[in-house]
Amino acid sequence: LNWSTQSGMGNFSVITEFLLMEFSRIWELQVLHAVMFLLIYLATMMGNLLTIAAILIDPHLHSPMYFFLSNLSFLDICNISVTLPKFIIDSLIGSQTITLLGCTAQVFFFLFFATTEFALLVAMSYDRFVAICHPLHYGLIMMPSRCLWAAAGSWLSGLIYSAVHTGNMFRLPFSGSNVIHQFFCDIPHILKVSSSGVYQTEFALVIASSCFLLSCFAFLIASYIRIFSNVLKIPSVEGRYKAISTCSPQLMILILLLISVMTAVLGDTSDTSPIQNLFVAMFYAILPPLINPIIYSLRNKKVIAAMGKMLRKIFSLSMKYPSLKASKS
Repeated sequence: LNWSTQSGMGNFSVITEFLLMEFSRIWELQVLHAVMFLLIYLATMMGNLLTIAAILIDPHLHSPMYFFLSNLSFLDICNISVTLPKFIIDSLIGSQTITLLGCTAQVFFFLFFATTEFALLVAMSYDRFVAICHPLHYGLIMMPSRCLWAAAGSWLSGLIYSAVHTGNMFRLPFSGSNVIHQFFCDIPHILKVSSSGVYQTEFALVIASSCFLLSCFAFLIASYIRIFSNVLKIPSVEGRYKAISTCSPQLMILILLLISVMTAVLGDTSDTSPIQNLFVAMFYAILPPLINPIIYSLRNKKVIAAMGKMLRKIFSLSMKYPSLKASKS
């Protein structure tokens, strides 16, 4: 897996492939892992695709909040597709390796989609802030053009952040161990086998980006304080419940994302058990895309109604086609 290279200082190995963690040497258990993660992947895809389709088809959902929600669902599809399909295929064929280019792509896209999701949640929180605290000016502030710029800015910020960090992590050859104790190219495990120069630069980049992220987090906290203070001023209980129900999903997803990031950053990268590594990775790489559509769809009557209407139309069309074929014959 390593190519030996001769230098003036002596022999050393330059990593061209990484060896991902194997959860079990028993083929039956590997197939069981693949089936379990395939079901999770299909459930995530179905939930997010139904959400996107319902928002696109139903004209009642053509509003800024649901525009951002469709972007969030698309990000969840992209995020889980970065790591899970390869793991499912590798479990079935018994492969554990990933090329350096493939590892670079995994890190880049994982950071890209995760950072874009955080920026999009900031925009969604501002949308709820305007809707609850300045309802009379909502149409003027949250115009379609501004929503498009907010979404484009979120994607652009994720692209820049990911490019900077990925470029730093892979700018120097890796040396030493090529074993990654995870089922995908997890960033803390990549930094563990990187050179000291890359690690120090990445630490400085994380500190610099943390200042920006903390400012966004402070903005979010201030926005939600204003939101809940305005909600408490609503005289009717029904009005308070309706206002809270419109902003609580964003808050729940934001908390889940922050906990996932803290789990990834503060998690122990030592040689822990495969089961422990699996649960840690599931918590921050798989759980958010799976839970996000459940939080929005099951708590939002408009989305549920739009999904039901869409599925009924599909079912009615599928029932008509056999009758048309029978009449032609």
